[in-house]
Order: sequence, then structure tokens, then C-alpha cells
Amino acid sequence: MGSDHARPAPSAPPRVRRILVMTVVPLFVATVVAAALLWPRGGAPQTDGGADVPRYAGTVTRVVTEPCPPLPSSPEGTPRVGTGPCGTVDVRVDDGPAAGQQVRTPVPDGPGAPRVDVGDEVILVELTDPTDPTVSNWNIAEHQRGTPLVWLAVVFAAAIVAFGRWRGLAALAGLAASFAILLTFVLPGIGAGRSPLLVAVVGAALIMFVVLYLTHGVTAQTSVAVLGTLGSLVLTGALATVATAATHLTGFGSEDATTLSMFQGDVDLHGLLLAGIIIGSLGVLDDVTVTQAATVTELSNANPGLTRLQLYRAATRVGRAHIASTVNTIVLAYAGASLPLLLLLTADARPIGQLLTSEFLAQEIVRSAVATLGLIAAVPLTTGLAAIVTAAGRAETTPPSETTPPAEVARPRPQADRAEALAALSSPRASRPDEPDQTRTPPPSTATDGWPESNRSTDTAW
Repeated sequence: MGSDHARPAPSAPPRVRRILVMTVVPLFVATVVAAALLWPRGGAPQTDGGADVPRYAGTVTRVVTEPCPPLPSSPEGTPRVGTGPCGTVDVRVDDGPAAGQQVRTPVPDGPGAPRVDVGDEVILVELTDPTDPTVSNWNIAEHQRGTPLVWLAVVFAAAIVAFGRWRGLAALAGLAASFAILLTFVLPGIGAGRSPLLVAVVGAALIMFVVLYLTHGVTAQTSVAVLGTLGSLVLTGALATVATAATHLTGFGSEDATTLSMFQGDVDLHGLLLAGIIIGSLGVLDDVTVTQAATVTELSNANPGLTRLQLYRAATRVGRAHIASTVNTIVLAYAGASLPLLLLLTADARPIGQLLTSEFLAQEIVRSAVATLGLIAAVPLTTGLAAIVTAAGRAETTPPSETTPPAEVARPRPQADRAEALAALSSPRASRPDEPDQTRTPPPSTATDGWPESNRSTDTAW
């Protein structure tokens, strides 16, 4: 039941293994069957997002800036000067039909426009005049980010493997599996019109089974974490359904959701909101459940005399400290993702009560509250399961003869006569010439009564 791949832990007792197998395997089979039934056939439907504009790689060779020309006069008759920047950029096309040619584009302008310099690798788009197909204009869309992202991914993977070794390599494999399930099942399933809530629950369960067993090994401890995570996910989904219904959230609380509804009107945005809450809660739930299962196991190994209730109480104290910091992590994560929205709220002149109850802010409050409630429920659920499994396995594999010396089991410790002891203490004898010196350390005892020598240290050797 250990969690360290470098130090194999003893396997769980046969009875405990049978109970866990009879519980986990049917849940896994049900998840796989549900995923097969919900799997999108033929992929997600194509949306009418406009014509696909060709994009080509290019390298900036020259940048020329100049003052912006004046804009049309204002009603007061005062000419206005453009905000800029203005000028031209020469770019060498690196691929496509025009590879090797030099093209001239205007300096990117407007909100979010990239700032370019000589040597920058950029993405070019060629726009054709609808009235005259022979006339085309080139524009810089954005920078090429492939190479920096590849190097960042390499450093990320190297750091994880260097620190975690085989466990880090397994974590990378679990991360790849999570993205594969999201990209091949969850997103296409929602796009194909399936119930977002059902797809999210099944997809989260599938990710949980693959990632936890791949990262932490097929052990009783991992199975306890799986059961705790699955139970917490179901509870989180139920709480999210009740909370969104009570607050009358529609799912149109963000600009992205509104844009999605224009391109793909058959997507259930309310269900998509619920799916986002469940997927977002999964990562934190994994952390808490694995930690609680490992805590119970380590406490039991450190002190085999702890009862189930003592194990539960001790591990729950650890879980409380973990939850106290994780709650802050959840709120800050949602706040960081919604930072532009929060900045926009500070410029809003409406009362704070109206801001908090608006659709876009109430949605984030519900996300944080529901995720936190599911997280809190995961601690007692997982800790209780781990305490039961650990105590059952310990009782089945550790007979009394292995923890109590045979001599102690055979007979009780002999009791000294009180009168003789008092007499010996009150009337010391002087040493005779034929007796050994009492001030010297006596030789090791060779007692044969089954008790350890009186001068031997009872401290456990490290």
C-alpha cells in the first residue's frame, strides 16, 4: 500500500484486495462502457467560422516607421493625428507558393497588435480583394511561437523527470493521457451535441482511472484515492447542478460563451458551465485524495498500534491544513484567470451588490464555492476509506506473535519480594576481599529467565 515506486510496498492482504477489486473494477467497466456509448461518431460537426485564410511563415527583414497621417477633422474643425504606429515592414516569406519572396506589409496597429523588429519570425496572411482576385495584400497576424513553446516544454519535462525520476516520467505520461482524453472525447463529445454534464463526468472519471493508476501504481492506496475522487466528483456534480439552478445561471457569463453560441448554437451553455466546474475540480481532488491516502498509510507504518479512529483523526488534521491552503489556491486560480474581468468591474459604477449578483461574476463565485465544497467532502471520505482499508490489512497480516516476544506471551514478568528489596536497600554490605569491586561496571548479565539485561539500552536503533 505504499506510494513510492522506488521502494516496493508489501501487497495488501487477499481479502482487502478482493474487496477493492470487486468495487473498483465494476466502476471502471461502467466508465469505459459509458465512454464508448458517448464517443462522438465522425468527430465534432464543422462550424461556419468563415473562410480559412492561408497563413505562411515569414521573417522580418526591415522595419520603417513614419508619422501617422492626420485623420479626418473633428466636428470642431481640429484635425486629429493617428495614434500609430505607422510605416511599413518588409518580410521574407519562408513557405508557401511565395516562398523566398520579399513582401511589404503595414506596421501592425490596433489593440493586441504584435510589435515586430528585424529578425522576428512572424505569421503572414494574404488577403485577396473580393472585387479583383488578382490584387492581394499581405498582413502580419502574429509572431511564430512554436520554437519557444517547444523549448519550454523540453525544460518542463526535463525538470519533472530530473526531480521525480520514474514517478516524474509516469506523471508526464498521465498528463499526455489527460490531454488525449480531453481532445478526443470530451471536447468532440460536447461539440457533437452530447450532454456536457454527462460527458464531463465520464471524461473526468476516465482521466482519473488512467492518471492515478499510471502515476501512483496499481496499489490498494491508489484504489482508495480513486474511490475517494470518484465519490467527490459525483458530489461536486450534484452540488453544481443545484447551485446553478438556484442562482439561475445560463452559461452566457463570458464573451467566449457568447461567441461560441453564435458559431455553434446547439451547444448547451448551461451544461458547459457544469462541465467546466467538474473538469476544473478534478485536478485539485486528485491532489487531496492521493495525499490523504498516503498520509493514512504512512501514519500506520510509523505507528502500527494506532486504531482506525486514531488513524482517521490524525490524517484528518493533516487534511484540514491541506484544505486551508488549497481553498486559497482555488480562489486565486479563478481570480487570476478572470483578472481582466475583475479590472473591468473596478471601473463599473454600479453598486457592489449588483456586481456580485451579475451573471459573469456570480458564475465565478459558484465555481469557487462548489469546487471548495467538493474538496472539503473529499477529505473525510478518502480518509475514512483509507483508515478502514489500512486497519483491515494490518489486522490480517500482523498476528500477535509477530509483535509480542514469545517470552512475554508465555509468562508474566516475575515480581520481586517487597520485604527483601527494602532490606537490601537499607543494609548495604561492605565488599569482601574475595568479592569483585562494586564500583566497577558489572559484566553483561547472562540471565536465562527470558528478560533482557538490566544495563542494555532499550532505545530503538536507527
